[in-house]
Amino acid sequence: MPTATQDRSPLWPQLEQEARERFGVEAFRPGQRDIIEAVLAGRDVLGVLPTGAGKSLTFQLPALFVPGATVVVSPLIALMHDQREHLTERFDLDAAKLDSTLSAGDLKTLQKEIRRGEHEFIYVTPEQLENPERLALLKRANVSLFVVDEAHCVSQWGHDFRPAYLSLGDAIRALGRPRVLALTATATPRVREDIRTQLGMEDPVVVCTGIQRDNLTLEVHRTVNPELKRQKLLELLRANDGSAIVYTATVRKADELWRWLRAEGLEAGRYHGKLKASEREENQRGFMDGTTPVVVATKAFGLGIDKPDLRLVVHYHFPDSLESYYQEAGRAGRDGLPAKAALLYRLEDRRIQGFFLGGKYPRRDESQRLYQAANTLCAEGRSVALKRLSEASGLGDKRTRVLVAQLVAAGVLEKGARGVKQLRAFDKPEELDAYLRAYEDRHQGDHERLDAMMRYGSTTTCRWKVLGTYFEEPLEDDCAHCDNCRARAEGRFDARPPSRPSLSVVHQQSRPEVLTAPAA
Repeated sequence: MPTATQDRSPLWPQLEQEARERFGVEAFRPGQRDIIEAVLAGRDVLGVLPTGAGKSLTFQLPALFVPGATVVVSPLIALMHDQREHLTERFDLDAAKLDSTLSAGDLKTLQKEIRRGEHEFIYVTPEQLENPERLALLKRANVSLFVVDEAHCVSQWGHDFRPAYLSLGDAIRALGRPRVLALTATATPRVREDIRTQLGMEDPVVVCTGIQRDNLTLEVHRTVNPELKRQKLLELLRANDGSAIVYTATVRKADELWRWLRAEGLEAGRYHGKLKASEREENQRGFMDGTTPVVVATKAFGLGIDKPDLRLVVHYHFPDSLESYYQEAGRAGRDGLPAKAALLYRLEDRRIQGFFLGGKYPRRDESQRLYQAANTLCAEGRSVALKRLSEASGLGDKRTRVLVAQLVAAGVLEKGARGVKQLRAFDKPEELDAYLRAYEDRHQGDHERLDAMMRYGSTTTCRWKVLGTYFEEPLEDDCAHCDNCRARAEGRFDARPPSRPSLSVVHQQSRPEVLTAPAA
């Protein structure tokens, strides 16, 4: 099988010099060089690298050696802001961001700058790429590299599926089909194939460095009641030498634990979507600068959190999938030093995720009624208030809000400040029916992913082996440092025959070129 490293770029000495002098890189991490070489060769690339493996360098460095601009699609405005500031202030590179926060004057100035080719990097949210005017503007920038960060959001089988990402394939074609670099920390083979399809990637090189992180210890603590669970959390935090994130499944529990930890004398902050933006930003700054060593948060906190000295990630409830768990737990130990990911496991917690899954998918007849009302009221791109939609459908305010959220998640409707807009039109009821049936297939997949998460929590085999099996990157040897491996070594329980979790995985019909980089 050919590899991306067979023909080294003649630019490589210059690349190494630039990496050293501008980015302070003395040695490349596993997978970085393979991705950079493939990008310079004009290939489409899918990079699956663990959190902290240096994904940003894989587009920042080659972007300096290809003509035109590099567009970077990023999921969060705050993350885009941080990345842009990082490039401009630390590395003295021209970078712009194109998002909904720009004033009319700032947008007009930016449009002129882009037309003049002043920016090497243009950060953009996926929603902006659904706007024909924004696409027309970016066409003037002569885009030669199109980067999709957090690329698992493209996939309907991914754990953070985001409908706006589905427009990226159209955007790539509209920009003249530049080379595409898709980057993520977590992707099963099924998700990789979906990313490849959705983005229209042509014969991509896939660089996968493997999931195992030798510096990250995985632990599960089974707690039989809420009091023991809180005490175990307190014990973990007091023994931790560094920063820590505590993830909860609900806003209510995040607030409750935050108050309790402060009452116990710990300097803790909180972060979730119900806080005011100013408070979220202040709390994040306090955590990042070390003022607040502990933050209690929902999954809203995480993307773009690059804190090298994060020594501990605790999941107070188990998340919805092993993809979510691996990505969130993997934020610990990004500096390569020892770190710990601990899951506080109670079987009863399944009902929390089960509740989310139960309310996530629509009843078919109610979805049809709501869609028909929206189809009538949202003619010619108009927005309609939820109250009007509720009255027209006869479903009641509360049920209307639930169904709107479901159809927004499915990419059928869009919710904005002025109400609801229709995104996807169906000529016949059976077309919507078929679309929702495909969406409901994800429901079954979500339950299978939750089951796999629970099996991870209850297994007595090597936890890294369980993750390797799930991501179809089987590990030959036990890790020797997770809680189960340590328990066996110390004779605290007998080794049981390893069992492969019965996961529902659709194998790829044809796999693209895959590079497996050596472990660090």
